[in-house]
Amino acid sequence: MKAYVRSLIGCALLLVFCCFWLLASLPQQAEKSLLLKAMEEELDRSMKGLSEKGNLPPYFISYYVTETQRAVATASYGALRHSSTDRSRLLDVEVRVGDYTLDNTHRLRGVYDFMSRFPRPVSISIDNDMDAIKSALWLETDKKYKAAMERLIQVKTQKTVKVEEEDVSADFSHETPEKYIGSISNITVAMEDWEKKLKEFSGLFNAYPKIYESTVALSAEATNKYLVNSEGTSILHAATHWRLGIVASTKAEDGMDLYRYESFDAHKLEGLPDDETIRQTIEVIAKDVLALREAPVIEPYTGPAILTGRAAGVFFHEIFGHRIEGHRQKDEEEGQTFTKKINQQVLPDFISVYDDPTLDRSGEKDLRGHYLYDDEGVKAQRVTVVENGILKNFVMSRSPIEGFDKSNGHGRKQAGYRAVARQGNLIVEASKTVSEERLHEMLIEECKKQDKPFGLIFKDISGGFTFTGRGIPQSYAVIPIMVYRVYTDGRPDELIRGADLIGTPLVSFSKILACGDKLDVFNGTCGAESGGVPVSGVSPSILTEAIEIQKKRKSPERPPLLTPPERRKK
Repeated sequence: MKAYVRSLIGCALLLVFCCFWLLASLPQQAEKSLLLKAMEEELDRSMKGLSEKGNLPPYFISYYVTETQRAVATASYGALRHSSTDRSRLLDVEVRVGDYTLDNTHRLRGVYDFMSRFPRPVSISIDNDMDAIKSALWLETDKKYKAAMERLIQVKTQKTVKVEEEDVSADFSHETPEKYIGSISNITVAMEDWEKKLKEFSGLFNAYPKIYESTVALSAEATNKYLVNSEGTSILHAATHWRLGIVASTKAEDGMDLYRYESFDAHKLEGLPDDETIRQTIEVIAKDVLALREAPVIEPYTGPAILTGRAAGVFFHEIFGHRIEGHRQKDEEEGQTFTKKINQQVLPDFISVYDDPTLDRSGEKDLRGHYLYDDEGVKAQRVTVVENGILKNFVMSRSPIEGFDKSNGHGRKQAGYRAVARQGNLIVEASKTVSEERLHEMLIEECKKQDKPFGLIFKDISGGFTFTGRGIPQSYAVIPIMVYRVYTDGRPDELIRGADLIGTPLVSFSKILACGDKLDVFNGTCGAESGGVPVSGVSPSILTEAIEIQKKRKSPERPPLLTPPERRKK
């Protein structure tokens, strides 16, 4: 059974509490050259030495170092809660024994190979000490080589006793070596000034005693990635990310936990909102949370609905994006929803979808899913997945599948995991659109056509998860925050709570009726079998003929018995 939580915006919410970083200066370019030099020299030595002394010579070795400097500053109730900085270098070593057609990474069917799927990164020296770095590379290469030899024996044994696989594609693709040495990421910030701001911003929630918890946090991170492999690839590329996150939560009288959040993502500090925008956002969040507390709980429902742009972006990421990731088409434990549907219609003919990590912005918003090279050293590429409703392609890593024997730059992973095909910037476009006002009217018309007293508008979604394996139903759940009932009799739209959006993918796609004319963006971190990777989704609002909601779980605990302590003005 496979069940991976894809927590996109929901994971962004998690990051509000644990991943807000503030950067000091990074070392200069000259120091970085030493790290690459150490990696290249030890790689050459390992390939030559193991080819001469090993029982089975490696045909491929790669060294991957993820260097990160980060800091976190969070405040609640007008006081600083946490402030810290750290710097790390994590090493991943990959050793392949066998050949491109069949090697030690081949999937062992019927076996949950935990250590193979979830290897651990090795923390190495943050000093630019050639001897210390080479020693770490040498020792980890030895461990990975020995493990690779043992596993290849298991792979070959299983090939003789199991039925023939459905997809007999090679285990690894041949790719052109890349050479790229980019600039080092470097972020500086006045820490004390931001700590003061965060305390001021978080203190604004003190005016709302029924908001029981709230946090305002700033993060900044600089990541430098170094990759060398035995094919001749040598890459240094970098990224910076800033985030301001705001979270507020309460508990309704019936025990339901409710929250609202906003996060602002940018590649540079200048891309974050100004102070007045932050104050206005805090006021909106506070009023929304209190309105949710008083909102009626909706009963299970099926019927027409609108998902506004950000909600639609999460929707497409969950129910579509994960099912067009290349390795899922070859894995026989996967549901393989679209494996045999190339050149077939899978979406309405007015919808096209592509994934383009080369984009760093959409409109005025920076995209978190932007990168220059993937985590296997392949250059990022735009991939047209669906054209006018017809499935054309999958996002691919270096794991070939039938009909697709090359990577298209989507092999991605968190440090310590093995790269698989993952989304970057998933973009949904519509050739026929209507205004948001007209989309609202069409929702009411569809409700009347179906004899429904109301439809729903999902204005914001916190995240979700999807099940893609065969051993369980092919379903998804998306977690809404702000949902409104739209009545057909002319009553004003009504905020409701307690709804979880559920369904199955093929049915959901077949119900899309129209798209709005404005694009919106979500940014978050997606968690799957290769760890957490930054992603973005861009989509217009969509009108669907039918969605299904179920009642949200709620706690049996009552709200606090006492009123909160009197909060002084700060």
